[in-house]
Amino acid sequence: MSFVRIQNLTRRFGEVLAVDRLSLEINEGEFFTLLGSSGCGKTTTLRMVGGLEKPDAGEIYLGERCIVSHRQGIFVKPERRDMGMVFQSYALWPHMTVFENVAYPLKLRRMKRPAIREKVLAALEQVGLAGLEERPATALSGGQQQRVALARALVFSPRVLLLDEPLSNLDANLREEMRRELKALQRRVGVTVLFVTHDQMEALSLSDRIAIMNRGRLEQLGAPEEVYYRPMTPFARDFLGKVFALVGKIVEANDEGFQVTLKDLAAPPFRVRGSCPALEGAGTTGKEVMVAIRPEQIALSNSAADGKRNVLPVTLQACQFLGDRYEYTVAVGSESRVLTTPASQPLKPGEKIYLELDPESITLWPTA
Repeated sequence: MSFVRIQNLTRRFGEVLAVDRLSLEINEGEFFTLLGSSGCGKTTTLRMVGGLEKPDAGEIYLGERCIVSHRQGIFVKPERRDMGMVFQSYALWPHMTVFENVAYPLKLRRMKRPAIREKVLAALEQVGLAGLEERPATALSGGQQQRVALARALVFSPRVLLLDEPLSNLDANLREEMRRELKALQRRVGVTVLFVTHDQMEALSLSDRIAIMNRGRLEQLGAPEEVYYRPMTPFARDFLGKVFALVGKIVEANDEGFQVTLKDLAAPPFRVRGSCPALEGAGTTGKEVMVAIRPEQIALSNSAADGKRNVLPVTLQACQFLGDRYEYTVAVGSESRVLTTPASQPLKPGEKIYLELDPESITLWPTA
């Protein structure tokens, strides 16, 4: 049974429809991410779950308890929702010590001093800040301040932890470190997390499931591998990563997949066995399509192996060394495409090379 349930949630700001009849179900103990570009409605959704915004329509349930219902006139105050929140800016009080910042939610709940001290020290231990309780909050690094904000959100053992872009103010190396620590902390504590980000890498590495949002609506929902490798919409396909795309025409469609000829290229028909939801039931034979695949799913070689299908000869135009990988620009007919390979596979500009596209990894999309 779902732990957090959102039904037909809607929020307008004047003429702008920020969240449009959004429905989601989040499981207990799940790390659930709302992913999308700026203005897609993800932060507004989080704020409505936390009680910082009132919806214009819809309902929110925490377990069996209805905490928001526009129709029934129910709106549970934020402090009574049993949810902790970490903001993008951390929102620490600069005049307080680390201990005082973390203790603040417990003081609001009128907990006794010995219990407050015990819980605060335990929370600081959880986030790796034991021994720093008397430091001024402003004397900490960005990563340490983020940990203080996490400790403050967790100190009263909330049922749900709401995270609004908490890593965006950190530098690249610290962001990567904090991703690992945040995931490990969530697993140790077992709290249900609703996480908001525009960063695809954060979403893919942290989440149990991802909800991709666009213009206030849900584009796709699924596990990281599912939404990345089996996108259901063009927006989900393009937002989550790079795409190697060619134009082709379907010459055969049957239960085993599709046969596709590539436009302006003298290559045998390609076999496609991947999921192509945008083409199902569309009368596909003779249809012009986009042949799409993630670049890292393409195998590169110096020679064409006998008996292999879906092999495309190309010319290597340029290469860039990026440390752990090479980025290659290849000529495909009269057009150029970009590919990446591990640093262990160096190739030279001007070489003729061969691309092998896995039939199971290709997706097909209407061109219009």
